[in-house]
Amino acid sequence: MNISIITVGKLKEKYLKQGIDEYLKRLSAYAKMDIIEVPDEKAPEELSETEMIQVKQKEGERILAKIHPDAHVIALAIEGKMKSSEELADTLDKLATYGKSKIAFVIGGSLGLSQEVLQRADEKLSFSKMTFPHQLMKLILLEQIYRVFRINRGEPYHK
Repeated sequence: MNISIITVGKLKEKYLKQGIDEYLKRLSAYAKMDIIEVPDEKAPEELSETEMIQVKQKEGERILAKIHPDAHVIALAIEGKMKSSEELADTLDKLATYGKSKIAFVIGGSLGLSQEVLQRADEKLSFSKMTFPHQLMKLILLEQIYRVFRINRGEPYHK
């Protein structure tokens, strides 16, 4: 399975990089992982609604350019469906069973994802009704993907 995580912004925090590197190392036994970072759009702190849409659209264009045409796209979005780890494991297992070997998880920037990216998504996934920094979501997502492979292989992993 080929899994891409397409995300807005460059990761700067050392502690997050260390955690991400650890999970990428663990995941290398299960799947080909690729983290693709697209530049975030520079914008002032205070934005009008129109300016927010424009920023999301520019970031969205960069994201869409990185999505493989036959990838199954899972967009992380607050309005998405919440799943347990077991349900996510079942989703990825079914995708693999039915020949979907390219999965792209998409994490938007600080303003979220553009309508165009959300429309391209095959599904929307929410981790919580709470808002998390998009950089931290990379680490949380990688941990869950690792957990998914452990669940699907019947390997022990703490609950």
